[in-house]
Amino acid sequence: MSTESQTASFAAKAAELIRHIPRGKVATYGQIAGTAGDPRGAREVVRVLHTQKDLPWHRVLAAGGRITLPGPGGVLQRKLLESEGVRFDADCATPLALYQWRGPAFPPAR
Repeated sequence: MSTESQTASFAAKAAELIRHIPRGKVATYGQIAGTAGDPRGAREVVRVLHTQKDLPWHRVLAAGGRITLPGPGGVLQRKLLESEGVRFDADCATPLALYQWRGPAFPPAR
């Protein structure tokens, strides 16, 4: 399989996983990447989110349940998550033990 077709396959798998994150749940970039077949592909997940505007982008967070978007984008992401019942702790992180989606092949939160 060529690198180009591997990238397309990874992007398709990542997008499908993101589409299935239910309301009130979150996943991390690293989890999506690992489940889609590339444990080091978190940055590629960001690219997928940038190129496919129909995905529930707000449900994907950085490691530790953190929002990393600066400024208005981060404020919007937090508002959208809170409207779905997701809460944040005093450190502005979502407790993954409570809100992490346990989709296909996701390891438990630590």
